[in-house]
Amino acid sequence: MDKTKMVDETDALPGRETEIEISGIHHVNKRDMKPPFPAGLEVAYFALGCFWGAEKFFWKIDGVYVTAVGYQGGFTPNPTYEEVCTSLTGHSESVMVVFDPKIISFEKLVTMFFEGHNPTQYMGQGGDIGTQYRSAVFTNSQEQYVFTTEVLSRYNKDLQANGFGSITTEVTAPTAPIFYYAEEYHQQYLSKNVDGYCTLGGTGVSCSASI
Repeated sequence: MDKTKMVDETDALPGRETEIEISGIHHVNKRDMKPPFPAGLEVAYFALGCFWGAEKFFWKIDGVYVTAVGYQGGFTPNPTYEEVCTSLTGHSESVMVVFDPKIISFEKLVTMFFEGHNPTQYMGQGGDIGTQYRSAVFTNSQEQYVFTTEVLSRYNKDLQANGFGSITTEVTAPTAPIFYYAEEYHQQYLSKNVDGYCTLGGTGVSCSASI
């Protein structure tokens, strides 16, 4: 089976009606990972390879209120990690980022997203290969969609000027697909396992400033 090929919806695993149960409490900052969130906060969803390192990347950013990892962008309802790893659910490993736009803008977050991994690698990140590791932004509003496509366009030129290929990041139009929370042991994994596996790394190319 080619794990870099997106599964057809008709061939996807059936999943289940019951969601995965988790504590809902962030291991690092002890805040609630499930809504409702405090007024004035916004939500964004990013996929950039294995979600362990990706979540740590975001929870350290000033202005990020809380993060969580989950499965998104596929067909199987309430999938398990083992099912996602088969590439038969269509889901990516995604990070939910709840942030305060008065402290950090979505445009800055999406810029950090592009710079924080290699968005030119197709259906994988580093040695992690498969649809679950694809690069994606699941935009949550028309404004997020516009910002994402603008930053992508700028960064695509920056990368090509530095010898990289074209960006392969999937960008979905609003509203974002359902975010299914991953199992408890995946949440804030690199806080619970300080020597855990993480290969997250950018290209070293900075995104040019917006005009």
